[in-house]
Amino acid sequence: MNMPGFRKVLAGLLSGIGLAAAITAYADEPLKVGFVYTGPIGDHGWTYQHEQGRKALEQALGEKVQTTYVENVADGADSERVIRNMAKSGYDLIFGTSFGYMNPMANVAKQFPKTAFEHATGYKRSTNLGTYLSTSYEGRYVAGYLAAKMTKSKTVGYVASFPIPEVIRDINAIQVALNKYNPGAVVKVVWLNTWFDPGKESDATNTLIDQGADVIFQHTASPAPIQAAERRGVYSVGYASNMASFGPKSVITSIEYNWAPFYIRTTESVLNGTWKSADYWGGLADDALTMPISDIVPAEFKAEAQQIIASIKSGTFHPFDGPVADQSGKVRIAPGATASNADLAGMDYYVQGIAAEFPKQ
Repeated sequence: MNMPGFRKVLAGLLSGIGLAAAITAYADEPLKVGFVYTGPIGDHGWTYQHEQGRKALEQALGEKVQTTYVENVADGADSERVIRNMAKSGYDLIFGTSFGYMNPMANVAKQFPKTAFEHATGYKRSTNLGTYLSTSYEGRYVAGYLAAKMTKSKTVGYVASFPIPEVIRDINAIQVALNKYNPGAVVKVVWLNTWFDPGKESDATNTLIDQGADVIFQHTASPAPIQAAERRGVYSVGYASNMASFGPKSVITSIEYNWAPFYIRTTESVLNGTWKSADYWGGLADDALTMPISDIVPAEFKAEAQQIIASIKSGTFHPFDGPVADQSGKVRIAPGATASNADLAGMDYYVQGIAAEFPKQ
């Protein structure tokens, strides 16, 4: 039995036998909040930033919450086991931070209808399962503009994790910016099929640089691509956290997540009984995404990047305003139209200009 259900049963058992004080004390116990992480909290990237959000939650709500985390949890059966054990242990709210946790979380949510579940980057929802993600494609577009201005070789490299819509749309956002600000510049991609493997990330970066890339992006968790770019004397863009310290001469900007407001707000809603399953997309407009721009970038380019950020925040511009065509020339987003969240959530094509074959699913 999960904790909310147990509280109701306990209240009934204790009523009328002089234990009202015990009921009140039990009701005042902290809300139990669990976090399931795909990587190590010391990855300096994706999981590290989620861990900063958990710490901020503890600091903000104090004794109202009791949090814990499990790191390095693989997708599939391992994640389902960990998530189920949390629910069985009475956790009231559980956050899962890998796309690959989607089906496991959906399975467990059915079995524990009184527990609130939140899944990062997925699309399956139910009464007690919500979804959340950051609109990182906004940051990719801005960084794509900077790459367009900084590249000399007209070749941008992307160290990619898995061919899921989140990663695909981020690659596309860069190419859309290149098409506008440096026509003929291309994105080359190396797929690793892992979120965190510093050795593979470094090797992929070197491969891309050997192929002519002089700006490196990544959709992996460690700072290894940044460090490799720094050693090779090319520019790079940090991901998930501000990675400038790993490449002070290389990093032109970082696409930095800020999960704290969402974690605090969501937990408060469970505490006050107002939580409902929803699909949250947080980005530049609500500071769920920030972009520190290095002084490596010339002042005129930095100013233009800030103007692009302002236009995204105000809603006057969207990175996927049409027309947008795929590699075959087929128009996927019509002139005058803007991609909806549903369009973005199911993005399964490369846009024109990407110098790579679309990965087989």
